[in-house]
Amino acid sequence: IPPTDEQIELHAAHMKIVSTIVRKKFISEMDLLRLQKALLMCRMAADGTGLVDKNLPGFSSKLEKLNEVLGQLAQENGRKLILFSEWTTMLDLVTPLLEKHRLRFVRLDGQVPQRKRQQLVHEFQQDPRCQAFMTTNAGSTGLNLQAANTVINVDLPWNPAVLEQRIARAHRMGLKQPVQVFVLITEQTIEENLLATLSAKHELALAALDVESKVNSVDLQSGMEELKRRLEVLLGAKPEAPVDESAKAGQEKVAREQGQHERIAVAGGQLLSSAFAFLGELIPNQPETDASRRLSELFRQQLGRCLEKDERGQLKLTVTLPDPATVAQLANSLARLAASASGSPEIVHVAESRLVELE
Repeated sequence: IPPTDEQIELHAAHMKIVSTIVRKKFISEMDLLRLQKALLMCRMAADGTGLVDKNLPGFSSKLEKLNEVLGQLAQENGRKLILFSEWTTMLDLVTPLLEKHRLRFVRLDGQVPQRKRQQLVHEFQQDPRCQAFMTTNAGSTGLNLQAANTVINVDLPWNPAVLEQRIARAHRMGLKQPVQVFVLITEQTIEENLLATLSAKHELALAALDVESKVNSVDLQSGMEELKRRLEVLLGAKPEAPVDESAKAGQEKVAREQGQHERIAVAGGQLLSSAFAFLGELIPNQPETDASRRLSELFRQQLGRCLEKDERGQLKLTVTLPDPATVAQLANSLARLAASASGSPEIVHVAESRLVELE
C-alpha cells in the first residue's frame, strides 16, 4: 500500500534516529532504549500518523485500503472475519469502518477481563449476525475461531510465529473450508523490509521442525556482521542491482563530452593568450602614462570579477556574448590573426596543434 506524504515524513524522521544509533561503534543501554522506541514509532507510522503524534484520526493510506477491502467483504454472504492489530488505537480507528459497512463485531484486547473472553468467542462463533472479531495479539493464542473464513492482519508482528498463530485461530487442522488471509504492508516503510526478516525466520523454523518441508538448506550466520546486515535490511538497504548497460553507456557518453568540453576550454584559453601576446608585439612601444595605467588597472579589475576557480584551482573567465554571430566573428578574427603572423610562427603553431588535438 503506498503511504501518504505525511506518513513518509514521520517515518523518515524516526528512521533517521535509528540510522544514527546503529552507526555508533558502541551502543549504550540508553541508546538501545531509544532504538527500540524509534523502531516502534516507524512501525506505528506505517499504520498511520495518528498512532505516533496522537492527532487522531491522522493520515493513513492503510485505513483507506482497509475501507475498500471491508466494503467488498461486506457484500459477500457468509463472510466472517478476524481482524488483528498490534495496537488498540488502530482498532479504535478501524471501528468506524466496520460500523460504516454495517458489520457487527466483537472486540477483544488486553483490557477485556478473562471471564468475558469466552463469551465474546461464543458470540462470534454461534451468532451468524456477528461478522467480525477484532483483537490484538491477546487473541492470537488459545482461542478457537473456526467460524471465520477471513483473517486480516492490519500490521506485521516482529515474530513470524505470531503471524502463524493469528492465522491458526481460523485455519485449524482438518478444516475443509478455505481461509482467505490479508496482510496489509505499507510500502517504503520498515514493514516492507521486515518481510525479508520474517521470511528468513520462517525458513529456519520449517527446516528445523517440519519433516515434510522442502527447505534443504538455511544460511546461518552469527556475530556482528550478521547483526549489521539485518539492521541494514530493516533500514532499507538494497542489494546492488544488475548493471544497466544502456544507462552505463549514457553515463560514459556524458563523461566523454564533459572531458572534451574541458579540453576545449583549456585550449581556447591558451589560444587567446597567445593571440593577445602577439597583438601586444604589434603595438608600438610607447611611454606608459597615468591614463594608460588607470585604464589597465580598470580592465584588470573588471575582468577579475569575471574570474572563477574550478575544483582543481584553475582560473576560468566567464563572459556573456551578445549573439551567436559574435562567436563567428571571434573565430574569423583569430584565423586572420594567425594567418598574418608570418613574422611570429608561435601563434600559428599553437592554433594548429590545439585544433588538431580536439578533433
